[in-house]
Amino acid sequence: MLPPRSFFERLADAAAAETLPRFRVGADVVNKEASGFDPVTEGDRAAETAIRRLISQTYPDHGILGEEHGSVGLDRDLVWVIDPIDGTRAFISGLPVWGTLIGLYRNGRAVAGLIDQPFTRERYYADESGAYYSGPDGSRTIKSRSCGDIANATLFTTSPHIFEGRDSEQYRAVESRVRLFRYGCDCYAYALLAGGHIDLVIENNLKPYDVGAIIPIIEQSGGVMTTWQGERPEMGGQIIAAATPELHQQALALLNAA
Repeated sequence: MLPPRSFFERLADAAAAETLPRFRVGADVVNKEASGFDPVTEGDRAAETAIRRLISQTYPDHGILGEEHGSVGLDRDLVWVIDPIDGTRAFISGLPVWGTLIGLYRNGRAVAGLIDQPFTRERYYADESGAYYSGPDGSRTIKSRSCGDIANATLFTTSPHIFEGRDSEQYRAVESRVRLFRYGCDCYAYALLAGGHIDLVIENNLKPYDVGAIIPIIEQSGGVMTTWQGERPEMGGQIIAAATPELHQQALALLNAA
């Protein structure tokens, strides 16, 4: 049996107690990458610590895969997959599109997840029963939309600069065919897709903690999320999420024809 939604909510509350007080107050930033810029803040580390503490106390037999504090028990049946602040660049810039990602894998398959946007007070949750939204405008079951042809689609990616070489050619092959494209929303783009507001998200170089919470929300809302090769996305890499199976096939064909 999976942990109840209320436990996911407790984890999100614990994380928000660490992140929100540090948002837009000049958070200390550490660069994790010597040859580039991969920021981490005190909020990232404190939020993950709070989440891990609750999991270890309540479900000591579960594994944990986290971005900031390593992994334990990855060979266990149930493994939590945590990104305390997805969109750290947005966080340190004062942009409220970052979120906390809390996912759960069962035997390597993503089965439940929560995207929490604590500043906007929005939460997107999914388990094997469906996908749900709660926020200032109420609570409801969510479903991705159908735009018909890719020519009508709205596409999001974090930045065009994440694509280089052939990846860039493949991405541009899709971008050139959609009606509208926008940049910069991190995990919030996937939430917008599940909520029926946009149609495609394409990214690359993702880690398991970037996708673990998102996969069930996309799938339970009616969308499709895979690698660019059409394979399961639990391990990250090159990722595409689409609002419908038909749109997914159209975009996948363009990616692999470039």
